[in-house]
Amino acid sequence: MTGIACVFAGQGGQFVGMGRDLYENFSECKAVFDLADSVLGQPVSKVCFEGPEDVLTRSDFCQPAIFTVSVACYKALVNCLGKVPQIAAMAGLSLGEWTALHLAGVVNFEDTVKILAARGRFMQEACEDNPGAMVSIIGLSEDKLAEICSLTGVWIANVNSNEQIVLSGKKEAILESERLAKEAGAKKTVILKVAGAYHSPLMGSAVEKLNVVLDSIRFSNPSVTVLSNVTGVPHADPSSIRSMMLKQIVSSVKWLDCVNWMKSQSVSGYLELGPGRVLSGLIKRIDTSAEVINIQDMASLQKACEVIKQKERLV
Repeated sequence: MTGIACVFAGQGGQFVGMGRDLYENFSECKAVFDLADSVLGQPVSKVCFEGPEDVLTRSDFCQPAIFTVSVACYKALVNCLGKVPQIAAMAGLSLGEWTALHLAGVVNFEDTVKILAARGRFMQEACEDNPGAMVSIIGLSEDKLAEICSLTGVWIANVNSNEQIVLSGKKEAILESERLAKEAGAKKTVILKVAGAYHSPLMGSAVEKLNVVLDSIRFSNPSVTVLSNVTGVPHADPSSIRSMMLKQIVSSVKWLDCVNWMKSQSVSGYLELGPGRVLSGLIKRIDTSAEVINIQDMASLQKACEVIKQKERLV
């Protein structure tokens, strides 16, 4: 397998105004936002375009909103190119993995919007029931941080690159972990502005609640390779996908493994679709030779299409 991979944003890249110019320029994108509004019975499009920011950042709203914008970005890309691009693999960070699964044909749009609204709500409830925090550590190995976790009772939540790892757990334990990381020589530590301890066992109640929601959802085989956050390798059959997407809520996100797997399969170009450029930065740190293009608005879309079309002419 060679070629291009599509990757999709997780929570945190949202901003007021996201997706608006795509909505105004492409009927396909307008249809995506209109459908999300209809399914949820809420003005997803209006809050994406106009705010207020405090509503947009709520997990129950933010997760389906980012998904909707990311799908609109993909629809706009197809329109701009005049065809469906040949994609070698798809992957997403946390909620972005649901975007990848939808575009790979595993779950339909309506069901994915409902899942993400419920997922966000259940995760917020878990944060309130089990208060926690997260800290980003730069410059320590995964093995060293695993040692710190064993001492403080926290968990590795994200392995984002060779240099950046995120820990998750009770607030006091996270602060102690940060202190130990600094003593061990961490280059930088940042307490994240998040509602709680995502991707840790403290999210267990969200898994139980989402399990009930997924009982009524039909999962299909993916039409393109989709990488699992939990394993760092491709998803398998529909039953396994359902299981992994529940486990993902309380498990470490192995983004480094996902990118390394794609690199091992000769993927050298990445299209990041959706708000923000977080994944573009992480991918470049993991694979310095990779070409990464972000698509989140009309300007970045037009630039991406020009680059893709030029490369096709040269082949």
